[in-house]
Amino acid sequence: MKHLISISFGLIFIAASSFSYGQMSAYNYKRELKGITEQWHKVVLPEELFGKTSQHLKDIRIFGLTESNDTIEVPYILSIATEKTSSKDVTFKMFNTSHNEKGYYFTFEIPTKESINQIKLDFKQKNFDWQITLEGSQDQNEWFTVVDNYRILSIKNNQTKFQFTKLTFPLSKYRFYRIHIDSKEKPELRAASITQNDITDGTFVKYSVKKFNIKENRQTKQTEIDVKLELPVRISHIKIDVPSTFDYYRPVTIKYLTDSLKTEQGWKYNFGTLTTGIINSMEKNEFQFKSTTIHKLKIYIDNHDNQPLTIDKIKVKGYKHELIARFTKRASYFLTYGNTKASRASYDIEHFTDRIPETMTVLNPEAEIIIEKEETSVTDPLFKNKTWLWIIMTMIVLLLGWFSLKMIRKG
Repeated sequence: MKHLISISFGLIFIAASSFSYGQMSAYNYKRELKGITEQWHKVVLPEELFGKTSQHLKDIRIFGLTESNDTIEVPYILSIATEKTSSKDVTFKMFNTSHNEKGYYFTFEIPTKESINQIKLDFKQKNFDWQITLEGSQDQNEWFTVVDNYRILSIKNNQTKFQFTKLTFPLSKYRFYRIHIDSKEKPELRAASITQNDITDGTFVKYSVKKFNIKENRQTKQTEIDVKLELPVRISHIKIDVPSTFDYYRPVTIKYLTDSLKTEQGWKYNFGTLTTGIINSMEKNEFQFKSTTIHKLKIYIDNHDNQPLTIDKIKVKGYKHELIARFTKRASYFLTYGNTKASRASYDIEHFTDRIPETMTVLNPEAEIIIEKEETSVTDPLFKNKTWLWIIMTMIVLLLGWFSLKMIRKG
């Protein structure tokens, strides 16, 4: 009886295992990693990789083959070279509000020795267009220009709600700051904030645009821009260059191709919203969003009743992506990817990042190799067919039941 049960469970295990995947054989591509000389290395992710992995990069692995032909998996942390920003509010007091024939003045005193590089202003007025000059002084006798001819703007109506009242300038250190607003109308300043922003720039990769097509849709009053990149890559910034010299303010929606389906009527393309915002004559018109693998873009600019803008260029860039990996054994290592069924990897080193060295040698993967799949054995169809599998399992259950009844009758 026990022998029969063992055989039965063995058959079930063999049938189930026919659906499983090996480690490297479950992936479609690999690139050899050479030059491994230390425990820790950075592995640069090639641009061509992104179009062959999942959107969330969850199917990336590093496998190693030892001399005894054992497969080992290397733990890694995905490193994205984003910019880092820290902001510190600076204590101040406002006094000496005055005006003359040149305009209105607001003076701020910073009692500490803090450096600043940003001032935000909040006015009671909802519609204005003013020029500002920012000056600094240590004693209020001699003033030095920090920012000149700086424009602040606020628009609020049925179609538009826009405000740009943030002064950004190089880091400066004065005891007193004076804002001059060239206006005949009295600006009613409700509040202000002064900060010191410390920004560490990220490391970017600029990508080429292969196709750039602009179409004006008169029915929707939109400018439609089709953008195709050389290949699918990870991007996080899009800049729309508008050479127009007149003032403008237009809502923008940026979409990206999520998938495509071939039908009898042709290809059907599905686009998801990547980000929305405003392009205007006050700012750089650069949009930032979470790193996303993108090949095709659609940009919609709402013109309303205005003449369409002239679009010069579309510039795209993304953060540099690397793996921080730990190698502990001698083996032939491969960067492996391309498996739709893979789940996100989870490694212990994620909890001990303070022990990772700051500097390490960078590895650039070799040329891509397609992983050959093992040929299906002759007996595979028997177990891959669900009908046969259920027949076998039913027979096993019946056999077990028959032997059980026989044992009961003997008892």
